[in-house]
Amino acid sequence: MTNQILQYSIDGLKKITDKDIAVLGPGNTLSASTVKKAEPFNKQIVDEFFESNAEGLSYDNKRYFKVYDGQVAEYVVVVYGDDDESFKIGQIAAFQIQGLLAAYKERFDREGFIKNLLTDTPLPAEVTYRAKKLNIANNARRVVFIVKTENDKDMNAAEILRNIFPVKNRDYIISIDEENIVLIKELADGDDMGEMNKCARIICDTIGSETLSKVYVSIGTIAANLMAIASSYKEARVAQEVGKVFEADKDIVNYGQLGIGRLIFQLPPPLCQVFINEALSGLKLENIEDELLLTVEKLFENNLNASETARQLFIHRNTLTYRLDKLERQIGLDLRRFEDAIMFKITMMVNKYLLHEGRYSD
Repeated sequence: MTNQILQYSIDGLKKITDKDIAVLGPGNTLSASTVKKAEPFNKQIVDEFFESNAEGLSYDNKRYFKVYDGQVAEYVVVVYGDDDESFKIGQIAAFQIQGLLAAYKERFDREGFIKNLLTDTPLPAEVTYRAKKLNIANNARRVVFIVKTENDKDMNAAEILRNIFPVKNRDYIISIDEENIVLIKELADGDDMGEMNKCARIICDTIGSETLSKVYVSIGTIAANLMAIASSYKEARVAQEVGKVFEADKDIVNYGQLGIGRLIFQLPPPLCQVFINEALSGLKLENIEDELLLTVEKLFENNLNASETARQLFIHRNTLTYRLDKLERQIGLDLRRFEDAIMFKITMMVNKYLLHEGRYSD
């Protein structure tokens, strides 16, 4: 449990009781205190009290009380004063911190269990047993979000997420590394992937405005139970990787809406190289003139509408025709034909994939 939580707790008690309180950890370490310049406590007395079987101690006009984690004394609460009121306040403070410690431990037990679901492959019987012990619904519908931030120096993105989705024993927020945070969100009745996209937009906008950094969210598919969370997490990771290659201009990538990019990512690179060689008659995309590639990209943006493409490129329709004819002579594909256009579009995507993987070879 963090010292900030302990400090907040005893500060509240002092406002109510007007009694100074301190919390000591093992080794006479001061974890929290309402006294700004508190004198050091007697280390020998505190150590002996920690090791003794006594529940309380009165010493040097102060009352000492133990706070247990299981059977082990985790903290000692010290109340300044040796009267009956100090005794009662000390009992209350120890009881409150004991409850906070139990709740904090349960929270991390839950998060540890959920994190294991993402990274390990526990048996279904084990998942059912632990979920019941931790009071986690097994068959609730959930979705995994991966939130990636580019710069998180000003505020903690995980804490911002917890403010967006307050802890209600239903949603779980786990920091994977310095850049990636996993949100496992339980769905309400009637929620679909459209609602999840809206949720992702809220995440991007809120964290982005708070941290002044670019935020990316990838989304897995809906998991019907706890065992399926691992699959949703893997899908969100795939969406994150595919998005880097094929959806670089988007800050939200949904696994269920990746389309052909998801299929390309599952192909072995050697097979992709064979496909490119056959589709381009041995030519590399890098060897095609930039002007021709720009023309093709604009043509695809306009759904093969030649007139609109020529207008946006500020060229005559005949110039566009000349460029497409030139490309056809080089690679044998006429992009005015739907089948050839699809072939070239896929070729461009496969080429991006190979470059991303660093697997392109001569």
